[in-house]
Amino acid sequence: MERFLDSTFNHCLFVLFLSAYLSSLSLAQYEHWPQQPGSPPSPPQQPTDVPRIQVRLAGNKRKHNEGRIEVFYNGEWGTVCDDDFSIHSANVVCRQLGYVEAVSWIPSSKYGKGEGRIWLDNVYCTGKETTLAMCTSNGWGVSDCKHTEDVGVVCSERRIPGFKFDDSLLNQIENINIQVEDVRIQPVLSSSRKRLPITEGYVEVKEGGVWKQICDRNWNTKNSRVICGMFGFPGEKKYNVNAYRMTAIRKKHRYWPYSVDCKGTEAHLSSCKVGNRISTAFGGNITCVNGMPAVVSCVPGRAFAPGSRTGFRKAFRQEHPLVRLKGGAKTGEGRVEVLKNREWGTICHDQWSLVAASVVCRELGFGSAQEAISGARLGQGLGLIHLNEVECLGYEKSITDCKFTTDTQRCSHEEDASVRCNVPAMGFQNQIRLSGGRIPSEGRVEVLRNYNGTLKWGAVCSDNWGTLEAMVVCRQLNLGYAEHAFQETWYWQGDGSSDQVVMSGVKCSGTEMALSHCRHHTHVNCPKGGGRYAAGVSCTEAAADLYVNAKEVEYTSYLEDRPMYMLQCALEENCLASTAVNTSVTTGYRRLLRFSSQIHNVGQADFRPRHGRHAWIWHECHRHYHSMEVFTHYDLLDLNGTKVAEGNKASFCLEDSECAPGIQRQYGCANFGEQGITVGCYDVYRHDIDCQWIDVTDVPPGEYIFVIHVNPQQDVAECDHSNNIMKCQCRLSAERVWMFNCHIADSFSEAIEEKFNHFKGLMTNLVPTR
Repeated sequence: MERFLDSTFNHCLFVLFLSAYLSSLSLAQYEHWPQQPGSPPSPPQQPTDVPRIQVRLAGNKRKHNEGRIEVFYNGEWGTVCDDDFSIHSANVVCRQLGYVEAVSWIPSSKYGKGEGRIWLDNVYCTGKETTLAMCTSNGWGVSDCKHTEDVGVVCSERRIPGFKFDDSLLNQIENINIQVEDVRIQPVLSSSRKRLPITEGYVEVKEGGVWKQICDRNWNTKNSRVICGMFGFPGEKKYNVNAYRMTAIRKKHRYWPYSVDCKGTEAHLSSCKVGNRISTAFGGNITCVNGMPAVVSCVPGRAFAPGSRTGFRKAFRQEHPLVRLKGGAKTGEGRVEVLKNREWGTICHDQWSLVAASVVCRELGFGSAQEAISGARLGQGLGLIHLNEVECLGYEKSITDCKFTTDTQRCSHEEDASVRCNVPAMGFQNQIRLSGGRIPSEGRVEVLRNYNGTLKWGAVCSDNWGTLEAMVVCRQLNLGYAEHAFQETWYWQGDGSSDQVVMSGVKCSGTEMALSHCRHHTHVNCPKGGGRYAAGVSCTEAAADLYVNAKEVEYTSYLEDRPMYMLQCALEENCLASTAVNTSVTTGYRRLLRFSSQIHNVGQADFRPRHGRHAWIWHECHRHYHSMEVFTHYDLLDLNGTKVAEGNKASFCLEDSECAPGIQRQYGCANFGEQGITVGCYDVYRHDIDCQWIDVTDVPPGEYIFVIHVNPQQDVAECDHSNNIMKCQCRLSAERVWMFNCHIADSFSEAIEEKFNHFKGLMTNLVPTR
């Protein structure tokens, strides 16, 4: 029996081996790749009947290795639909452009909607093709797609050795588009060489690794507007032509062999029309007869103007604050919000384009848009959605001057539009670094400072170092949001060369572009010194965003007279006014202003307590853990802004009480479980829970402002702290309480807030009705 099994097993092995061998022969025969000893397989030759095409990446990005796929066929540029597109097709495109391989492909017109024909649909490539024209498809120009389905690719930055870009097909056509490697503004005059940002100089294009100037004979202000927008400036201005002409005479120039014709609304030079205009002299050198290198002079936004601390005479000014960006980690990015009927609201992403995004960016004093972002990728807004299907020409002064519809009934805040703008290169990231961390996004903060007359890297004092300061550091280094701010960094100590503290007393608002813009000591004063007490941070790409449901507070507020004997635990946890200690336990009572609250997380990451469960504090009386010392402040203010009563809510139970459809609850306090609030969920503090009140026993009847502040000490970083405050107008009588006009503090115009704080029009709708 054993011999039979052994022979059967050996027979099976032989059959499997034979099958594999025959399969490999068939595969080699099928692919027609003859193998030469000692050499790699040669790719298939392009058949003679395959049409000649040219491929480029568009989409108005600074990076040359990613963008929307555009194909030049039959004398016309067109796009490719994302239906059935794959990484194999992306590899063919990237290799055709001279890159080693594709990193990924992106559907749904992430790089903006193209124009003209959609040349290819249902493209299928094996990955071995030498040109996209060899892949199968529905046929040239046969498509049922829209430009909202234009596909893009991200190629690796590694170039194929010895690759040469073949533009012979394009050179047959006038007013063509050329693949632009890189563009820069090169300062020329001595007065502008050392000043940041660089606002004036020659326009130079990188071709074949060499920087070349552009002849100014066909240069115009529309071209200058595009260049300025690329580098973060909202507009262009005149410059001293004679000074540049005298400088140009003294130098030899290497000219780019093309002229440029922009409409002025493009976000990048690569999207402009580029035509052949080659004039050669001896040796084939390209010349600019009776001309000189093209020059641009740009107008910086107010935040980037040289000498902006003393004046803004030469800076761009935003005429009307009708638009703002919220929730972005970096300067010049965020969710777009517009002010309409005195209330801030969002824009639905239907037909959201790079042209409209650029109007927003320029309106705010930035340049053109790098990216028009859809799908609330930078967080969801609150309140109304004001605009939908926005269409701009590109020269509007405000997004509200563009065509749009107010039909937003089919939109939700999951479709909020955002932008990422071009901002000037200020060099701030070169003034700061993180040291000693396990990964690049964490470590001890070190700054480059002029210390006793010399530039020196040194530590930052950790006294009063907090989340807002950490947020500025992460923004300055383009590392996203702050995850933690550390006051002890002994585990990140380096070689000791940067232990000396060179900056102390740092106090930030959280919106600064650089740590040096925050308030800090003129002379270093750090009692504990550097070393283990140096400031540190860890950064993250996503953050939570909390807000309080204002209407829930308004609907559930009431007064309760509660006997003192039922408030002993609350007294121990400091949830009552200071006079409560003198109240009789047997006969006394306290008057409590009670209400329910819903705390929503509409950010991009879960809200988690700063400390792990090992650092949570057990409270015996209520039999629960406190994960944060103070999670919410409740304040009652008089009309002068003076606090007359307060309450505070320790986060004894942060959990997912309810979630939006399709979102799974993750956090629950039962059995000492993990605490937190998932994105898309909210935590409910019911009115009948201990400490969910303000003790108003000693407050006389009158008119007040009621304020709820979530995460008041910014113990946990959020992508937007400005919406953490909710305010109501409150009328308190001897028997009951009225709450009205409850809203998030930054939801309305400054004029509305001014009326609100002074109780003008009491008991009327100060806030716009919906």
